[in-house]
Formats: sequence, structure tokens, C-alpha cells
Amino acid sequence: MWRALCGFVAAVGGRGAVRSHASRLPAGSLLGQEARADSPAGRKRSTTAMPEVNTDNLDEQQVQLLAEMCILIDENDKKIGADTKKNCHLNENIDKGLLHRAFSVFLFNTEDKLLLQQRSDAKITFPDCFTNTCCSHPLSTPLELEENNAHGVRRAAQRRLRAELGIPLEQVTPEEISYLTRIHYKARSDGIWGEHEIDYILFVRKNVTLNPDPNEIKSYCYVTQEELKQLLEKASKNEIKITPWFKLIAETFLFKWWDNLHNLNRFVDHEKIHRM
Repeated sequence: MWRALCGFVAAVGGRGAVRSHASRLPAGSLLGQEARADSPAGRKRSTTAMPEVNTDNLDEQQVQLLAEMCILIDENDKKIGADTKKNCHLNENIDKGLLHRAFSVFLFNTEDKLLLQQRSDAKITFPDCFTNTCCSHPLSTPLELEENNAHGVRRAAQRRLRAELGIPLEQVTPEEISYLTRIHYKARSDGIWGEHEIDYILFVRKNVTLNPDPNEIKSYCYVTQEELKQLLEKASKNEIKITPWFKLIAETFLFKWWDNLHNLNRFVDHEKIHRM
């Protein structure tokens, strides 16, 4: 589907780079018991019961990532503990209010084109959907828990830009990642898995080297504003699939920010959490 999508970009005059990758076939789970990192002294631990979910039909690499420890927060983004990525993304727990910290990176090249990705078929939530450059979670580790100027979240973004897109660490440093604001949203991927996050919105404007992991990214493409508007129109007609957070951000904020890439300071708001 993404090849057809990027063909559509080319048809409307896009000259952005387009690359496609073959996804790995789903494999059996190698994950046994959930790995739990020790909490810092005095930090609360999640007491959420682990629902029994069969992961045998899911991709091996993605299942292993379910053991990562996400940062649990309250609705004001205050840390209240840690729990596995698996627990944080089960609708059964989300329906009980489980909420975690996340981020969304929007990376532009020096021609002011936005890098989009299509999530691989192996992804557990929202597979095969296209979305912004990189979306993931800071982990409950000392480096990524640091809250001063969102240093922990920006370090996590640097880590995931390398893991997903193969961008060398030295090409995008935390200091080159701009933190604009936060959004709070909830969305179901299917009957089992979903998202419930306070999402830090991060911007980068830089030319980078790309070498994506096909287990994470099926394909990628740089787009202009006009090309993205036409892609969003196709998504509204169910001709392509798009992640819910990217849809919310694109419809609400993105083009205003995009128009002001060289003057983003006026949009920085670290106090408000946009409820969406």
C-alpha cells in the first residue's frame, strides 16, 4: 500500500526520497516472564495485574520489546511508577486508566520537507499505518527519567531515531531536538492493544543519514505540505491507514508549526497539556 501511496506523492509532483523495506514474518514469542527493572528508591511500582495475552502469533523482535519498562504518569504527567510496555498497551489496563509517557518526533530536512514513515507489518499496535518520523516512549531509566527541559525524553528520541531509522547518534543530539508541547490522547489499535499517552511533541530540522530497520519501518518518504494534505485526504477516504496521534496532530497543530519552522519559539508551551 505504501508503494502506491508514494507513487501518489510522485504523481502530485513530489520529489522526496522514497524507500521500501520487506517486513519480517511474524515469529513465535521468545519472551518468558516480563522483565522488571528495579525502581529508584521510593518510586512507586505498578500493581496492575498482568492480563493473560497470547503473543505466539506476534513478531519475535516486537514481543521482546514488550518487556521494556515505560514511565507511568498521572493525567498531569507526574511520575507514579513504571510498568512494562506490554501492560501499558493492553486495552484492559488502559480502560482502567493506565497512562504512560511518550514522544513524537517530526524531522524536517533543510528543504523543509517532513520525513514520514510507514510502520512495519510486524508492529503490535497500528501496523502498516503511516505516521510522523518517529514515535516511541522514554524508558524508566535514570537518563530517560530526567525531567529538566525534557532531557530524558529527548535522549529517548535520539535513541529511537537510531533504532528505527538508523540515524547515527552524533547526527541528532538531544540539544538539537526542540520540545514544543504535550498532548494527551487515547486510541485502540484492535480489541487487545491500544495507546494511552501523554505525548511530547519534538521537532528537528536537519539533513540526516537513513538506514531504517525493516522490523520497525516498512517504508519512508519526505513530503511537502501540499503532498501531506493530499495524503491526509486519502486517509479520510480509507484509501490509506494513518496513526490516530498523527491524524490528531496534523489536523490541529502541524501545518501552523510547519509554517513557522524558523520561529518555533512562539509555539513552545511546556505548561499546558492538550487533551485530545
